[in-house]
Amino acid sequence: MEAVIVFSILIVTIALSIPIGITLGLATGLAMWLTSDIPMLMLAQKSVTGLDSFPLLAIPFFILAGALMCNGGISRRLVNLAESLVGFITGGLAMVTVLACMFFAAISGSGPATVSAIGSFMIPSMKERKYDAGFAAAITAAAGTIGVIIPPSIPFVIYCVVAQCSIGDMFIAGIIPGLIIGFALMIVCYGTAKKRHYVSLAERPKLSVVGKAFIDAIWALMVPVIILGGIYGGIFTPTEAAVVAVVYSILIGKFVYKELDGKSLYECLRVSGLINGATEFMIGLSMAFASYLTMAQIPMHVAEWLTNFSHNPFMLLMIINIFLLIIGCFVDNIAAVIILTPILLPVVKTIGIDPIHFGLIITVNLACGFISPPYGINLFVASAISGESIENISKSILPSFLAMVACLLLFTYFPIFSLGLLQWLR
Repeated sequence: MEAVIVFSILIVTIALSIPIGITLGLATGLAMWLTSDIPMLMLAQKSVTGLDSFPLLAIPFFILAGALMCNGGISRRLVNLAESLVGFITGGLAMVTVLACMFFAAISGSGPATVSAIGSFMIPSMKERKYDAGFAAAITAAAGTIGVIIPPSIPFVIYCVVAQCSIGDMFIAGIIPGLIIGFALMIVCYGTAKKRHYVSLAERPKLSVVGKAFIDAIWALMVPVIILGGIYGGIFTPTEAAVVAVVYSILIGKFVYKELDGKSLYECLRVSGLINGATEFMIGLSMAFASYLTMAQIPMHVAEWLTNFSHNPFMLLMIINIFLLIIGCFVDNIAAVIILTPILLPVVKTIGIDPIHFGLIITVNLACGFISPPYGINLFVASAISGESIENISKSILPSFLAMVACLLLFTYFPIFSLGLLQWLR
C-alpha cells in the first residue's frame, strides 16, 4: 500500500512538471501522513542531515571547474588537438567532435556542459563543410553523454553518496566504458560519412602540427591527470580534488591562456551557484525520501517482486535496463539516480551485482536519456546551438543511440569493462 501511494504521488507530480525536489518532498510527506505514524519532523531532519556530507562538497566545485574550463579557452584547444589527431579520416570532422567531447568529459563532469562547450565550435564547422545539420547536432548531443561517464562525473558523485560507496572507485570504473562509447560513436561517424560522401577535414597533418596542438592543450589535458592521480596517489580526496580543479582552472584560464577575465569569472560563479542550489535541494529531500522507503521496507518489497518475477540474473538486468531507458526519457539524470538508487540497489545486490558495476549501469542508462525524446536535455542544447528542430535531430540520433545501447549491454553483462581496471589497480 505504501509503495502504491508514494509512487502514485511521484508519477502525478512529475507529470504536472513540478520540480523534482518539491516532488520528492511532497511524495515523502504525504505518504508518511497517510500510511504511517512517523513524525513529520523526520522529513526536515533527514533533508538537512542528509546534506551534512563531506563528499557532497565535490559537486559545486566540479560544476564550477567545468564552467571555468569552458570560459577559459580550454575547449577550443581541445578541439584543435582532436582535429590534428583524427580530422583527416573519412568523417573526420564528426570524429573531431566526438574526440573533443571525450577530452572535455575528462574535465567537466556534465553532459549538457560538454555539448555546449564543444558544440558551439563544431556544429557550425560541420554545417560549413556540408554535413547534414541534423546529423551535426545529433552526433554532438550523443558525444556529450560521455561527459557523465568519463571521470570526473557529477552523477557518479551523487550515486556514490546515495549508495555509500567509493567515489574514487566509481571514477576509475568509468574510464574504459567512456572510451568504448567514444570509439563506438566514431564508428557511427565513419559509416555515416561513407554513406553520405562527406569529405575529410584535411590531409594527414605533419607530426610537428600534432605536437604543436598537443603542447597548446597540455595544460588542459593535465586536469584529469591531476584529479585521478591525486586521488589514487593518496594526495587528496575526491572532494579536495574538485577544489584543486577549480584553483587550477582559474590559474590556467587567467595566467596561461589569458581568456578568463573578471566578468567571465563572475558569470561562472553565478551559474554554478544556481545549478548547485537546485541540485543540493534535490539531494537533501532525496535523503528523506530514501529514509522513508527504508522504514516502509519498500526496496525489500520491490526486490521480492522482481526476484519472484524471474530468478534469472540475465532477465532481471534486462528488465532493469529497459525500465531505466524508459525512465531516462522523462526524468533528469540526477533526479533519477537520487530516486531509483535506494530502490534498485538492494535488488541487484541480491543477484550478486557489485554496487560500483551497478553505478555504471544506471549512469549509462540514464545518459541514453540525454538523447531520448521527449526530455533529452542534450537534444535541447544541440537544438539551441544548431537552430535545428528537436524532431529533425531525433531522426538523426538513432544510429548513435543504438550504438550506446549496444555498449550498455556489453557493460551490463561483462563486468570486466567496468571493474577490470579497478581490480588491476588494486
